[in-house]
Amino acid sequence: MEANKMLNYIKDVLQNMPNDWINLTTHRLDIYNEELAKTQFIEEFDKLFQVNNASAASLNALPTAYDYIRLGHPLSCVLEWVIANLEETTSKNVISFSSQTVPILAILRKNLFEKKNTQIIYKNTLPSSFDAEIVKRVYGYEFELKKVDTLDQISNFNGSTIYVSEKNEISKSSKIQNIDFSLNLYSNLGSVLIINNQAQEDYISEIQHVRRRETIAMTPINCLLALNAYVKQSTFNIQNTKLETNKNSVLELITNITGTTTKPLVASSGLSMQYAIMMGLVHDAQVNHKGKAIKFIVPPNCYGGTNDQARRVAACIDNVEVVDLPVDGENDMVSSIHTVLDEVAKEDAVPYIIAEIPTNPRVEVPNLGDLRDALKKPRKTSSGEIAVDPVFILDQTFCPNTLFLGENEILSTVRAISYASGSKFPSGGKCTAGYCVANKKAKDLMDKIDLHLELCDNEATALQYEILAAQLPSMNQRIKDAYQNTRAFVDYIKDKLPEAKINFVSQELAQQGFTPSVFSLGLPTKGNTPEEKEAYKRDLNLRLIHLMITEIPNESKYCVSYGQLKGCYWTIPATSTQGTTKEGDKDYIVRASLSPNLDLERHKEVFSKFVDSIE
Repeated sequence: MEANKMLNYIKDVLQNMPNDWINLTTHRLDIYNEELAKTQFIEEFDKLFQVNNASAASLNALPTAYDYIRLGHPLSCVLEWVIANLEETTSKNVISFSSQTVPILAILRKNLFEKKNTQIIYKNTLPSSFDAEIVKRVYGYEFELKKVDTLDQISNFNGSTIYVSEKNEISKSSKIQNIDFSLNLYSNLGSVLIINNQAQEDYISEIQHVRRRETIAMTPINCLLALNAYVKQSTFNIQNTKLETNKNSVLELITNITGTTTKPLVASSGLSMQYAIMMGLVHDAQVNHKGKAIKFIVPPNCYGGTNDQARRVAACIDNVEVVDLPVDGENDMVSSIHTVLDEVAKEDAVPYIIAEIPTNPRVEVPNLGDLRDALKKPRKTSSGEIAVDPVFILDQTFCPNTLFLGENEILSTVRAISYASGSKFPSGGKCTAGYCVANKKAKDLMDKIDLHLELCDNEATALQYEILAAQLPSMNQRIKDAYQNTRAFVDYIKDKLPEAKINFVSQELAQQGFTPSVFSLGLPTKGNTPEEKEAYKRDLNLRLIHLMITEIPNESKYCVSYGQLKGCYWTIPATSTQGTTKEGDKDYIVRASLSPNLDLERHKEVFSKFVDSIE
């Protein structure tokens, strides 16, 4: 009876759910409690279920599940809730993935640190992309593989047992003894991991963090497909008839936009792409620079996901280390690169530099000629040998239209790879997919990156390719229009509040092709002590954002976003994009990003009102 009640309730939910459950990639931070991600949504959703309330208004009023849809979202939470009820467990024990292999890697990662054995049991097949030899050799994970004909062959094991099976419907699974984790593979949709043994609860946050950093949750549209199959009590019906056409179109568009000739790679998110880059480069170093230390050189205040992921990779592999690269404020990226590369060369290590241009959140651009020269400079080890030349990994999410890597472009003569988050300008905020390209000098690295993108099953989904194919053709024009709005707003703020410190590209940099539509704003402060001044400034930040989102609710959002098709987005990097950055490196300033389509005059009016309110 309870199962029928749930089935009928979910049917009503799917009919009445808000459109945002499918369409949004980021949510408002003012109605989001990160410490209660997923749990708060599920608790309130379960209360609605108990009273059989599936009204559109009630569903729309539910608290935000996650700040980014790639981490999880209402439909992934609902799918996990359904499966948890069918399996007679709690929702926190069910985690959905777009990838079929990353759930396995998440458990292996945890067991690496726990020094715990793992056996992977399967009856028919493992995920097609899972390469056991590479997972052991490159990722450093240890495990045993065991194929069984019958489930009674699964015996007790001193360690973790993962059972992998294929499913083409949402239904209650048979209870299997001696299984700690059940991984259900859903063809072309992703996978769902069920934590069976209550003793394994300490794995939940670790597995969730892998989903947060190295892959994405099952996408909204795929969760919807699975849930529709559930309410119809049918198998999954997936048709991707235009996948190859859309993929070919996207690859051609990226090649044209970036001015490169090597085949691009497209991943399920920017961080999925970055993970493939990092693991591909680790693999290449293991092959071509055996025994040498690997140094990922990363700005300490860059995007928190980049910072965190780099340190997570280093934590797993003995000869990989993260080295800080100061780039903002009083620190110059070029000088820092000279200093760090000289030290890495002395150690005869392999240098991989990850950097954003323009930097985030201070929107600074180094002298590119000097940057190229710093990367090209021949260096020697302490023993006088020629040092390994660096690979420059450029995050150009803020300026995906700027040409860096093509023939005769500024970084064409050094080994360089660039990547961008597709949730920004490439898709206009409609999907999370990311992509990367290489110049000719780095072309040989792309095969290894592609291998790890496939191994992690992190390629863009069919719908992501479809969205990119539709949005990429207009990207450069949208960037131009958004920049013009941003320049006009920045000029207005300078005139209205001249004592504020604004970080934005100069007119000279804009003429060179750097036309971001994001700026950071250091508001004026007051107080008798540094602590008082900091507290006043932080309060003023929130006052500004609150005024904007309440006075212009249809356009201004307190949200981690950039490159959307319309509106204006406000955030404080220290509490959002720099979430995992060390406290001393965080920026408690306002960051605003403008779209090509917004009421600029209205935003000026409200900002003027804010200035008038400052005592």
